Amino acid sequence: MTDLAVLEEKVRDGVGVRLFTVLAWVPERRALRRVHSSHPDRYPVGGEKTVEVAAAWLERCIEGAEPFFGRDAAAVREVFADHELIESLGCGSIVNVPVVDERDGRVLGVLNILDAEGAYDDGSVAAAQALAPLAVPALREAVGGAR
Repeated sequence: MTDLAVLEEKVRDGVGVRLFTVLAWVPERRALRRVHSSHPDRYPVGGEKTVEVAAAWLERCIEGAEPFFGRDAAAVREVFADHELIESLGCGSIVNVPVVDERDGRVLGVLNILDAEGAYDDGSVAAAQALAPLAVPALREAVGGAR
């Protein structure tokens, strides 16, 4: 199993990151449960997001298994209810990458990669997508992936 702290370092080196969290998808509750956080004081492991997640974001990332790229603070504010906390950490750009189980195509969760506004581009999204499979073992465990 790839340790999520090791994955965080790979993301830091390959994409750049100020805030990094990994969320496991809990379909029966339509919730996202945090299983890793670079800022556990502000974004504690075990915390969940439900109603505050925008429906269009869920449709894109969870149902469609497509990444979301918020280029600037306006895009972050449009989608995330916790945008004030995100901005207080100096973040104004976000890349959300679904983690897909290659065995059955199921979305297990999402990598959330945030940095200063303007820090990311389309190449950043591609680099994050290339790293997402490293989270599969940990997310399988977190969501009971041996179903």
